Amino acid sequence: MIIHDKSLKEVFTIRFTKLEASVYLGLLVLAIITLTTVIIFFTHVRELVPGYPDSYMRRNIVMNAILLDSLENELRMRDRYFENIRAIISGEEPDSFLVTRDTNTSMRQIEFTRSPEDSLLRHQIEVEERFSLSLTESAEINRDISNLFFVPPVQGIVVNSFNAAENHYGTDIVAPPRELVKATLDGTVIMAAWTLETGYVIQIQHDHDLVSVYKHNRELLKQTGNVVKAGDAIAVMGNLGEYSTGPHLHFELWHKGIPVDAEEYIAF
Repeated sequence: MIIHDKSLKEVFTIRFTKLEASVYLGLLVLAIITLTTVIIFFTHVRELVPGYPDSYMRRNIVMNAILLDSLENELRMRDRYFENIRAIISGEEPDSFLVTRDTNTSMRQIEFTRSPEDSLLRHQIEVEERFSLSLTESAEINRDISNLFFVPPVQGIVVNSFNAAENHYGTDIVAPPRELVKATLDGTVIMAAWTLETGYVIQIQHDHDLVSVYKHNRELLKQTGNVVKAGDAIAVMGNLGEYSTGPHLHFELWHKGIPVDAEEYIAF
């Protein structure tokens, strides 16, 4: 009952039993819970709830999921790569990275046929190459290093020649001090280092299974992996190493793993 404070007149009156009061109270509580739930789930108020991610955190979650998927794909590709290497070493056929199988489509077999013109052309080329000596002649030339033009690494005087019986597998050449050492052929530097016995040493891998070695250098001008041309300066002649008896270049030439006498091919 609501009564006016001055006139004491009844303004509003409501009556209900204990059961009705319980029902009304339950409906009020349910309405409050429903309204609170709607506000939390459909407005930005939900971001104030502890543990609920905000927009920045959700964006990071999505980006991390994308990165994780990419990482898993990279790991699968790496595993397949190593598996292919293992298969190649074992003599097995590796899997192709480019072959993709679609299970939703049926495999169609493609048959290739030769045309009469193609068969005639193949027969003509086989007959011509059967009696051609060009391939065998070029192979013989490649195997014969005497047909190669060697650039002298230095111009000087030979003081100690090649002697396999005395385990002297190179040629010692004396030249003016600080003379530039040149590459004898085109090739790739496979070693550029310093040793206690021979000082600065540089080795170059050439075509035709040739390797040239330059020892007792004062300074190296190229590094391992450098590609050089015949006549390029690769080092400065010196007198370094325990086996050196004076300023000179110890030059070695190896063919198919066997030392050869460089004076047979190079005029120092």
